[in-house]
Amino acid sequence: MSVEVRTHTALHVLKGAVVKVLGAKWTASVYVKGSHGRLTVQFGRKPTPEEVALIEEEANKKIREDAPVEELEMERSEAESRWGDAIYDLFPLPASITRLKILRIPGWNVNACNKAHTKTTGEIGSLRIVKTRYRRSKQLLEISFNIYPA
Repeated sequence: MSVEVRTHTALHVLKGAVVKVLGAKWTASVYVKGSHGRLTVQFGRKPTPEEVALIEEEANKKIREDAPVEELEMERSEAESRWGDAIYDLFPLPASITRLKILRIPGWNVNACNKAHTKTTGEIGSLRIVKTRYRRSKQLLEISFNIYPA
């Protein structure tokens, strides 16, 4: 399995931790290159250093849990009736797409996503937040991270 697959799955784990700690719901963009990733979420303020540390702690706790990572495929209407708009990000899917691939880490993260993922969160290894940047004018929080082998 490629390091990009592990890093991409880490984005979903990190997003779950961001939702849990900050309540930030909307992803504005994602970036993955090798073992480095960046999650950008819509958020109304700069988080405290304690909140950033807690996000990292919660993400690594979920990784250590070795939780299952489910990849489901279903009709868009069924996915929307089960999870509502929680499956979407700030980049909309064209209405012409009627079947969705859904990534689900039960009780943690659910997202329409057509990328490849690990089978469990434990395959990620570990995650370290290396930088955060808050863009006040756009109300965007960028969280840059690296993953490391277990």
